[in-house]
Amino acid sequence: MMSKTNLKMLSEQLNVSVSTVSKALRNSHEIGNDTKKRVLEMAEKMGYRPNPYAGFLRNHKSKTIALLIPELTNNFFIQAISGAESIAHENDYHVLIYNTHDDFNKEKNIIKDLQNGRVDGVIMSVSADTKTYDHLNELIQSNIPIVFFDRICHEIETAKITTDDFTSGFNATEHLIQNGCRDIAYLSVSETISIDNKRAQGYFEALNKHGIPINQSRIIKCGNDEKNNYKKIKQLLQSSKKPDGIFSSVEKLAITSYIVCNDLKLKIPDKIKIISFSNLRTGTLLNLSLTSIIQPAFEMGKQAATILFKYLGNKRAFIPNENIIIKSELVKRNSTAKMKD
Repeated sequence: MMSKTNLKMLSEQLNVSVSTVSKALRNSHEIGNDTKKRVLEMAEKMGYRPNPYAGFLRNHKSKTIALLIPELTNNFFIQAISGAESIAHENDYHVLIYNTHDDFNKEKNIIKDLQNGRVDGVIMSVSADTKTYDHLNELIQSNIPIVFFDRICHEIETAKITTDDFTSGFNATEHLIQNGCRDIAYLSVSETISIDNKRAQGYFEALNKHGIPINQSRIIKCGNDEKNNYKKIKQLLQSSKKPDGIFSSVEKLAITSYIVCNDLKLKIPDKIKIISFSNLRTGTLLNLSLTSIIQPAFEMGKQAATILFKYLGNKRAFIPNENIIIKSELVKRNSTAKMKD
C-alpha cells in the first residue's frame, strides 16, 4: 500500500524546503508565482491531500497546550512554566510539560506526537541541538500554532519572546572589567542557539569598547555533558595563565565553575570573579553569592501564553512574526566584588 503523500515528500521531489511547500500551499505572499505553480502541480501529481483531521481539530478543542523546555533543572524554565500556567488557567486550559533534555531527536518525536490533536497550541524553547525545522513547520501545517520563548527559531514565522541578551551580555562583561578584570573567559552552552550567540556578541562588544583583545582560547565551548563541562572549566582554571573573570552564558555552567573553584581552592572573588545569567533562587545563599543577570522568566512565559491564547481564540494556526523583548536585570553580589586596596 502506498504511503500517504506529506509535505516532506513533496519538498524532496521539488528540492525545496518543507516551509516553502507549506507556504506555497497556503498561497503565502512570500512565495513567487512560479514556485507556487510547481508546488501545486506536484501536489496534484502525487495526490497530496491536506490532513482532514486537522480540519476537525479547528472546531474541536482539546483545551490543552504543550510547553516544551530543554531542561527542568534550570530555574529560569521553572519560573517560565509558572508564568505560562497562570494564563492557561485563566483560559480554563491544561498545560502538558515536555522536557526535551536538550536532545533534538526527543524534540522531533514530541512534536510529531503532538500532531495528533492532543494539544491546541505549543509554547517552546528549542534544544541546543536544533538545526533543522521541518518538524516545526509540519506542526503548524497541522493547524497547531507555536510561540517561541528564550531559545527561539528565527526561521519560523511566529511570535518570539526573548530578553535583551546582547545588552545583558555587554553589561555583564563590562561589569567584570569595571571591577578589575582584564582576562575574561566566556562559557558558551551552545554556539547554535540564539541566546548564546547574542550573549557572546555582547561580550565581544564590551571587550572592544575597553580595548581588550579578543582571545578565542577564552571562548570555552561547553554542552550537555556535565563531566565534560567540569573537565573543560578545570583545565581553564588550572592553566599557568588563568583568567581573572568568568562570564557564564547559563546558570549550570556558573555552578560548575563554583565547584571547580572549590576543588582547586581558588578563592572567589580574590583570584577570579564570576557572573552569570541565572534565576537561581538560592543564588544569595551560595558560599559567595552569585552576581547574576536575572531574566524576567515568569513574565516571558506569561507573555508567550497570552499571545498564543489570543490566536487560539481567533482559531488561527498562523501567527504573524513578532519579536518581543523584555529586559533582564543585573544584580551585583559578592562573586564579582571589587577588591579593596
